[in-house]
Amino acid sequence: MDSELSALEAKVEQTVAQLRQLREDARELRQQLAARSDENVRLTEKLAAAKVRIEALLKLIPETEA
Repeated sequence: MDSELSALEAKVEQTVAQLRQLREDARELRQQLAARSDENVRLTEKLAAAKVRIEALLKLIPETEA
């Protein structure tokens, strides 16, 4: 009976340790996701600005008749 309780206690401790690790992993993943989302917004804004500049430059190029 004692050995069964000891085995059960060990399994519970192992499960608790895994739960803690999974929570930590989830926290880190949430932080990484937030950082990537911020970077995505920044890059999207840079792309939009570059598109505006390119379109403005293209308007300066005279059209040639073929």
